[in-house]
Amino acid sequence: METRSLGTSEVQITPILMGTWQAGKRMWAGIDDQESISAIRAAVEAGITTIDTAEVYGEGHSEQIVAQAVGDLRDQLVYASKVFANHLKYDLVIEACDRSLTNLKTDYLDLYQIHWPSGSFNHEAVPIEETMKALNKLKEDGKIRAIGVSNFNREQLAEAAQYGRIDSLQPPYSLFWRKIEQDAVPYCVENNISVLAYSSLAQGLLTGKFTPGHQFAKEDHRSANVLFQGENFERAQNALKQLKPIAESHNCSLAQLSLAWLIAQPQTQAIAGARTTTQAIDNAKAASINLSPDELQEIDRIGKQVTDHLDDNPVMWNW
Repeated sequence: METRSLGTSEVQITPILMGTWQAGKRMWAGIDDQESISAIRAAVEAGITTIDTAEVYGEGHSEQIVAQAVGDLRDQLVYASKVFANHLKYDLVIEACDRSLTNLKTDYLDLYQIHWPSGSFNHEAVPIEETMKALNKLKEDGKIRAIGVSNFNREQLAEAAQYGRIDSLQPPYSLFWRKIEQDAVPYCVENNISVLAYSSLAQGLLTGKFTPGHQFAKEDHRSANVLFQGENFERAQNALKQLKPIAESHNCSLAQLSLAWLIAQPQTQAIAGARTTTQAIDNAKAASINLSPDELQEIDRIGKQVTDHLDDNPVMWNW
């Protein structure tokens, strides 16, 4: 699989990244560790060299699963992890990074990201200058190679960039969730910041496998996702019907078509999670689908039938 530069750093990432939120088990249902390990391994064998995780995914469990799955291939891979909103003070950032390094059984992270802006989830507000000072120190010490942020808007991104080089933004972004196109994407293009889209398949909605009346397990966080509710869900189903002929013309799935559209957007790579080896391999194949300008425009039009009706809330879940 081709690689792309992560911002202005020397880190090279694949256009499809392996997402491992589900490997942490917390907030998911029916996750098996061995299946997660097999899926991560299969993603790498299919050409995905970049793996995204976070300390909060199962309180380190996801990071540990990544190490079990592909630790023997560490020098061939790119590890991206994140520090959570409760660890943004200087000393806590350093400690959190060290824990992630231990969990991942490595002595450096290729990318370390602020998971949520300061003050999120009612955690104590910490000046971005203090957090960035810690991240810059980790970079100087060789513990991290690049700094990124996640769930930041344009204003927050610009503020963080005053205190150090930001090479990536990780936002929720998919054909059915496009809020960052209005403000953050133009800033990222202008400043050569890579966009690492999470929930790139709208948490599975873009696979087409969820039919009307589907009920998630109570512990599955998707039960609170606004895209799976009411008229939003109905519009999504209608859009998927329109996307199907385009997918069939490329002999690919709806999921692969959606990922191919996403990685064709400016500066954008797609983080795609997988529970099984089959899903991981299928996600990787999306990188080889070439969509024409007319097809990209048509897919864009179909997606907006869903996104044009969403409110301005940047959070996908009614928590």
